[in-house]
Amino acid sequence: MVAEQGSFLKASKECYITPASVMNQINKLESLVGVRLIERTNQGTRLTAAGRAFYQDAKKLIRQSEQAIARARQIGKDEQQTIRVGTSILRPCKTLVDLWAGIDDGTLPVAIRIVPFDDDPASMEAMLDSLGREIDCFVGPCDSLTWRERYNILSLEPVNCCIAAPRKHRLAKKEMLQWSDLDGETLLLVKRGDSPVLNRLRDEIERNHPQITLLDTPHFYDTNVFNQCEQMGCIMETLDIWRDVHPSIVTIPMMWDYKIPYGIVYAKKPAAPMQTVVTMLRSRLITAGVS
Repeated sequence: MVAEQGSFLKASKECYITPASVMNQINKLESLVGVRLIERTNQGTRLTAAGRAFYQDAKKLIRQSEQAIARARQIGKDEQQTIRVGTSILRPCKTLVDLWAGIDDGTLPVAIRIVPFDDDPASMEAMLDSLGREIDCFVGPCDSLTWRERYNILSLEPVNCCIAAPRKHRLAKKEMLQWSDLDGETLLLVKRGDSPVLNRLRDEIERNHPQITLLDTPHFYDTNVFNQCEQMGCIMETLDIWRDVHPSIVTIPMMWDYKIPYGIVYAKKPAAPMQTVVTMLRSRLITAGVS
């Protein structure tokens, strides 16, 4: 301030301290640096050559310090107001992103960061264990009694169970299937577990359609199940939302009434930004008539 105002008196007024305090601080600074920085004259003060160099460098350091503080504060703010949405091939985040686009006009204080994960059973288990810490939520089929006990689920429209077949399969060109079409076929189906819908489907097949051979798959589908379907030339239970997952697999509607619950899965005790998003999405879904 002394350099910019040209006198101790003017600098003291800008800093709201006495001229003596200004002079004392300058004297201490020169003593610390070991060189005279300011020439005192009857007309005021002026910088020495060393003082001009010191002044310019100090201004840069102050500016860099202010920028570093601003960046740190912004990053901290972004971290507090960001939700991490998991996404994979079979559990893409597009549904949530599309819903959010209908709410966020660019002024909401919450941002979305996409975090990829794999669909294989081990990766799914690891992802679920980290829910609320490394990932805030994901979107996908959620017909699991265990999930409903361990996590919160914001329900969306359920998705239809269908039949998938390799493109060269005899059923691939049909527009709609009925039970008699599946006679003699091997059907890949999630092994019996805590999916009430698929357990009922299995019960119906075992009770009423013994001509269908069931082949168990893991509880979590991944692309390997679709590869297995194509390689074995058999059929599999699938969902209409997965119709484009595999280029060699055709998804065909089935004349049955099996739907899988579908929604946004998140932690029982979500962070504040996630709770904000859930509250806004729930309000939008109620307005749109989705229970």
